[in-house]
Amino acid sequence: MVRSPATGRSTAVNEDAAADGESAAAAGVKSARRAIELLEAFGSNHDWTSMTELHTQTGIPRSSLHGLLRTLRDMGWIEADDAGTRFRLGVRALICGTAYLDRDPVMPYATDALERVREQTGLTAHYARLCGPEIVYLETRESRHSAHLVSRVGRTLPTHATSLGKALLAELSDAELSMLLPGKLPALTGDTITDREELRAELAVTRERGYATEREQGTPGVACAAAVVPYRIPATDAMSCSMLADKVTDAELHRVGKLLNEVAEDLSRQLRRAGIR
Repeated sequence: MVRSPATGRSTAVNEDAAADGESAAAAGVKSARRAIELLEAFGSNHDWTSMTELHTQTGIPRSSLHGLLRTLRDMGWIEADDAGTRFRLGVRALICGTAYLDRDPVMPYATDALERVREQTGLTAHYARLCGPEIVYLETRESRHSAHLVSRVGRTLPTHATSLGKALLAELSDAELSMLLPGKLPALTGDTITDREELRAELAVTRERGYATEREQGTPGVACAAAVVPYRIPATDAMSCSMLADKVTDAELHRVGKLLNEVAEDLSRQLRRAGIR
């Protein structure tokens, strides 16, 4: 056994302590990662979820699931049914999500812009942000006549199947698109573009005219137009309007797209003047 001349302590003991510390830190990181994976699994499920379903979805060992679920439940992040066998997100998740919106300096400006669009079009208007290969809705202003077209705040949809997403994808290079999009583009409806070359061709059109459109590619019965808010490069945010696909003409869809482009450009100027990046 070797002793350190500076401290007189056993080098082996010090090494063992360091190894124990590293092991504990690694275990802590693994637990944190698994807890996040669980919360994301709950976020993708709309119904009560059993431990068996969570094990299948996440691959987390059942022995670890018990402890993680108990901790998340005790802290209010999830809640259990009366039998204690099925789980869903708890109120703490809502509080945390709301805090994200409350501290985002963009949102007051975005809300005003959505109000402007709704007043000028009479349509439901949305504001969304790029989140990996998906867009997440951050704010919605509901039309007084089309309540069923509302997208809930926090809802996510694939970028390739939405006008919001395609407006944002048009800001990216081919290399960035290849890295961002999944290998297989899933179909949400029979009209969803799932061919990558067809998608690239549509993004080129979007890039040229300054707004994206789609009919029933993301949701049956719904048509949308969208434009990016270019206060960042590449853009991360976009705004859109939803319309009934069987009621709106192509001319009206493009008229709304042009208006969104104008409002989004104005919003971008406001954000830059306010120093928001």
